[in-house]
Amino acid sequence: MWWLYLLSLLLPLLSAQTYHWGPCPSPKVQPGFSLQKYLGRWYEIEKLPASFAKGKCIESNFDVRKDGTIQVINKQYYKDKTRKVEGTMIIPDPREASKLGISFSYFTPYSPYWVLSTDYTTVAVVYSCTDVLRIFHVEYAWILGRSRFLPAEATRYAQGLLLEEGVDLFKMRSTDQEFCKDE
Repeated sequence: MWWLYLLSLLLPLLSAQTYHWGPCPSPKVQPGFSLQKYLGRWYEIEKLPASFAKGKCIESNFDVRKDGTIQVINKQYYKDKTRKVEGTMIIPDPREASKLGISFSYFTPYSPYWVLSTDYTTVAVVYSCTDVLRIFHVEYAWILGRSRFLPAEATRYAQGLLLEEGVDLFKMRSTDQEFCKDE
């Protein structure tokens, strides 16, 4: 019964997430992924709900630091302010380069950041899933673009790919990129 207590503590955190019973699935990822080509700015086009990304004008910028680690800077406009958070990205296993890990705190483990598909110049489809005691899992998915607005066919392609991998798009929402300023 301890797991019911744990679940009751976690439910408020999960209300802004997408969760399902059972362990995480294992979708196919981008073969031959090149982190060098992936670096740079990506804009959030659509996503499954994420408590840490509630604003508009959401973007991520990936760059190599002098020490060789990958710097991630996420920005969003929320509650009348531009908010920025810096994190680190790693490739835990070079044999599976598209299965990255990302962390925004020294105190949290790296979360999965799996690139399911990208052409590096227009669109990227990213998936993340975290098991909670293999009882249920919390799922995230993003459609990213190199520009704030994607052609409809690119968005449909990305949605189709997520559906093929069994990702439920019922909660998928567009990110407001209207009237955003590029710095």
